[in-house]
Amino acid sequence: MRRADRLFQLVQTLRTRRFATGRELGEALGVSVRTVYRDVRDLQYSGVRIRGEAGVGYALDRDYELAPLTFTTEELEGLALGARFVAAWGDAELASAIGSAMTKIEAVIPEALRPALLDTPLFAPAFESAARMAQHMGLVRRAISEQRLIHFAYTREDGARSERDVRPLALYFWGNKWTLATWCELRRDYRSFRPDRMEDVALLDATHDGEDGVSLAAFLAQADSHFFGEETRGIKTPSLRR
Repeated sequence: MRRADRLFQLVQTLRTRRFATGRELGEALGVSVRTVYRDVRDLQYSGVRIRGEAGVGYALDRDYELAPLTFTTEELEGLALGARFVAAWGDAELASAIGSAMTKIEAVIPEALRPALLDTPLFAPAFESAARMAQHMGLVRRAISEQRLIHFAYTREDGARSERDVRPLALYFWGNKWTLATWCELRRDYRSFRPDRMEDVALLDATHDGEDGVSLAAFLAQADSHFFGEETRGIKTPSLRR
């Protein structure tokens, strides 16, 4: 068991007992009494309100909020990787928001757990094209949240251009590009578009409520998984038909 996980389990154990000796905690965690003494001391230094002392026993303050320790090492590493991905591949507003969220998490977790959050060797490098691919994401995310239509000019890979009014339903990331799942008012059908090929994107006043049956679930039901190749066959993913 890694130390950060052991610290988490130590506090969880104290939560379930009114009082525990160092020996009892050691047996519960499978470590020596000396290790328990050291771990308790470090938790106390980190702000966890554990009362007692070595040789006597310990108790966790009943009013102590455990939220700062509800993360395991793997959970913190997952949060760190997710935040790095958003910072690299999301829009500026979303990157700022995730940075603020991570600062809040860092502020409340004990010092002993911070390396798992700040120093995890998991990364999501961005290519030069990342900013271009994410340039319209903020507006598109707003349109999805507010169930509003957007208008844009679109250039297909073959150079054909068109003007579209669509209902944005969801954004998907494919490792090297984003696609926007939509209901296209021009084609009166579900379509996917690449945000990096969209120009002059505008948020419209028109809204939709899904009462006509248009939905993300219906989009996925119609998706052609085989379009993306053998490795994705059978997975319900957005179609890239124009």
